[in-house]
Amino acid sequence: MKVMVLVKATAATEAGQMPTEAEFQAMGAFNAQLVEAGIMLAGEGLHPTSRGRRVVFGGERPQVIEGPFTATTELVAGFWLWQVRSLDEATEWLKRAPFGPQDVVEIRPVFSEEDLGDTFTPELRAQEQRLRDRLDNDNQGERA
Repeated sequence: MKVMVLVKATAATEAGQMPTEAEFQAMGAFNAQLVEAGIMLAGEGLHPTSRGRRVVFGGERPQVIEGPFTATTELVAGFWLWQVRSLDEATEWLKRAPFGPQDVVEIRPVFSEEDLGDTFTPELRAQEQRLRDRLDNDNQGERA
């Protein structure tokens, strides 16, 4: 199963405070373990919301709201995409991550085709597969 691991923002990340060299080294070592175990598919840190935007839908036209955004605990500062056998395995890996007191990280399963039921018709499955194949081909070209 795939899981999205969401690193919640803090006052420090929202202020644009970068990790220390030691924190970078610790996270790099943890990421290396994830890669070596074949778990990590992707992972990145995000700029503070002061550099972002939200688009709110529902009116005549979508409304664009410039950051920064409030409610720091509801914001995301970074993410990983992991391939694991179970939510329990993801939890065990995450418990080893080099986070500090009061840091919060959320693990959420990514929908699989099986989760989508009958409304995800064979035609829609084929369309999705074509898009995935296209992405794979495009990404292979970038790596060359």
